[in-house]
Amino acid sequence: MALIVVCALTFFWQLSLGRGQEAAVYALGVIPAVLFDEARLVSELEWVAPALTPITSMFLHGGILHLAGNMLYLWIFGNNIEDAMGHARFIVFYLLCGVAAVFAQALPDTSSTIPMIGASGAISGVLGAYLLLYPHARVLVLIPLGFFLHTMRLKAGIVLGIWFAMQVISSLASGDGPGVAWHAHIGGFVAGIVLLPIFKRRGVRWLQAGRSRSAWHDKTPWQ
Repeated sequence: MALIVVCALTFFWQLSLGRGQEAAVYALGVIPAVLFDEARLVSELEWVAPALTPITSMFLHGGILHLAGNMLYLWIFGNNIEDAMGHARFIVFYLLCGVAAVFAQALPDTSSTIPMIGASGAISGVLGAYLLLYPHARVLVLIPLGFFLHTMRLKAGIVLGIWFAMQVISSLASGDGPGVAWHAHIGGFVAGIVLLPIFKRRGVRWLQAGRSRSAWHDKTPWQ
């Protein structure tokens, strides 16, 4: 909940900047060339040290749909993972997944000057952990069929497996220009899988049915 609130407040702050929103993206987003010291921002945009931008970038979003989609995934899948880790460990886990996602996106092209923002890399880590802990949980998906919408309950393992496959396919099909940071999604997801054994509480079993603390558990983002 704290992460959702901070992301929402940050977005409203972005809106309050008016024409200065683009400056905030360049100053606080991750620019690979700046992060790897292959380029430098003008002094007016040096708001934080480049090493801090993998953290600051996680709380910026490019629009209301970008924010809403990310926060919906975090709201639905995050509570179970937080329960499995505890509050403090979950925050550290979340941030580490976000940092791993940044490097997964930046390392293939360290000279890129395209800024990267958004929480999706960190949230992808949450999805990776969810896949290991609750693959058998039934989740509700909304499938568009022309002008009609069809709902279906599927195992989380199937839903997240399809999601990950789509990220891989999209990363192979997309170019190097502006757009969705597919490599970040993949990197964050893999980081979540790798880090889960370190951060989960002792006694938390793998492959659980995944009963949630809230009814929202069975209401997944639209697929």
